[in-house]
Amino acid sequence: MITRSAALAALAAETFDVVVIGGGITGAGVALDAATRGYSVALVERGDYASGTSSRSSKLVHGGLRYLQNFDLGLVREALLERQINVKLAPHLVKPLPLVVAAFDGQRPDRLTGVGLNLYDVMSVDKLRSRRPGRGGVREEQHGALAVADTDADGLADWAPDRHRIISGEEVCERLPALAGRNPTSGYLFYDCQTDDVRLVLTVLQEAERFGAVCCNGLEVTDLLDADGRSSGVRVTDVMSGDTFGVQARNVVNATGVWADRLRPEELHDEAEVPVIKPSRGTHIVLRHDQVPLVSGAIVPAGGGRTIFALPWLGGTLIGTTDNEVEASADPHALDHVAPQPEDIAYLLDATNAYFGTALAASDLAGAFAGVRPLISTGDPKKSVDISRKAELYETSSGMITITGGKLTTWRRMAKLAVDRLVEREARDAPCRTHEIPLGQAVAVEDLARVEGVPDAAYAQLAGRYGHLAHEVLRIAQERGELAQPVVDSDRAHTRPPDLLAEVAYAARHEQARTVGDALLRRTRLGLTAARDVAAPDGLAARRVAGAMAPELGWDRARVEVEAEAFLREAALEGVVAG
Repeated sequence: MITRSAALAALAAETFDVVVIGGGITGAGVALDAATRGYSVALVERGDYASGTSSRSSKLVHGGLRYLQNFDLGLVREALLERQINVKLAPHLVKPLPLVVAAFDGQRPDRLTGVGLNLYDVMSVDKLRSRRPGRGGVREEQHGALAVADTDADGLADWAPDRHRIISGEEVCERLPALAGRNPTSGYLFYDCQTDDVRLVLTVLQEAERFGAVCCNGLEVTDLLDADGRSSGVRVTDVMSGDTFGVQARNVVNATGVWADRLRPEELHDEAEVPVIKPSRGTHIVLRHDQVPLVSGAIVPAGGGRTIFALPWLGGTLIGTTDNEVEASADPHALDHVAPQPEDIAYLLDATNAYFGTALAASDLAGAFAGVRPLISTGDPKKSVDISRKAELYETSSGMITITGGKLTTWRRMAKLAVDRLVEREARDAPCRTHEIPLGQAVAVEDLARVEGVPDAAYAQLAGRYGHLAHEVLRIAQERGELAQPVVDSDRAHTRPPDLLAEVAYAARHEQARTVGDALLRRTRLGLTAARDVAAPDGLAARRVAGAMAPELGWDRARVEVEAEAFLREAALEGVVAG
């Protein structure tokens, strides 16, 4: 990405066709979609990219099996088709993940679940399955899911999952070693996909920039600019310098998720058809792999008749999510830091301990995080907090277009809705192209140059996180010996993840990372997977990270100490260390 200073200069000097407010997955998608249709695009984000909901998901790109219980077939079908497109566009970022629904005590797998999985299979099918190669054709198994060579001749490999099947108790244990003590009888095996949500956002933004978009974080929109009663841009304040200036644009798209009604609230509330946003808090916990060892994902029964996920993720185990309504607050910053609540952590641990036969406590967690999802109220008090995951698009009297709701999987479809509205009201001939534009470029692990000091485990993670850009991270690792070292490199460490200090320098140099929190919570995910180490009160890891950022951002020793302490305060507000 261009430097933040270059982005600031361009935003102040130019007039754009579209300014997008919000640097989460929806805003990034809108920027990419609009830029690829020929619009000049600016994107501004108050905090860091993906610092809101988009960094706090379950890391799944999936249809949403549980939505079948509500007969929301359209939402599931749409998400399943988008899942397929995501794998096709970013195979290094969005990867097939087998999931298991286990059965115990001599019982066969639940028949009703099987019916739901049959429906899931059917809705996953489009023209690809009918074109599968026959006997003697080329097929490649990826985690048991079928990868089909470029069937539609667009230059990108196509993917479709195999149908679900019943597996033996032995295979259940192979896939879910944590269940070995419970002697499962059998289980269902089916497929969804997994991603690093922040890395997906950053990759979409990088592609948008490649098509001419100008993106800048740390810019808070304080109001719309008006010309003859219509929006003509936004007024922003630079949170780093305090400077205020206008970004001129002929169209404004509000993609701020749960914060969508904070901009011009009086305008929104005067509109009869504007839906009500009901934030819902989702909490996740992270465990070490040895505590709950998993090879595949698991569907885990939880209290209240719900189910949660237990997933292998970045060398550990991710468990979630909860679903609790967030109380309304008059404080405009109430949702800036959403910490896991003790009762939510207890709920997840109770389900985990009951299912896997463990005795884990909050003090055993490697990390925890919570976020808020923008659910759309239908006005029906009988419905649960999970009212709707459908996207909502509306246009208010100033001409501002707001897109909210939805989920990570359907980011591309949501962006298309917003940009289609722009195209429609301007009578342009500009069809959507994002279904055919690759996101980044994959790289084979064996093609990465070996750098002295870089742990062997780091190369696969770099390839999966950065794709071809991993070459640049490794070049930075060669600049100074300490940059080839892991961020967490202490004999007292609870875990030894392979994330490198070179990644921190890369984030500051090429991805507009401005704080230690940007590096640890989002560019790497160490603030979640190794929270007890990176947020330790001695500040050792935080100072190492600040030290790696210092040459890139011009920090002196005193500033390094200030930034390390600021991260420890942020980690406390985020509640990443539980118990």
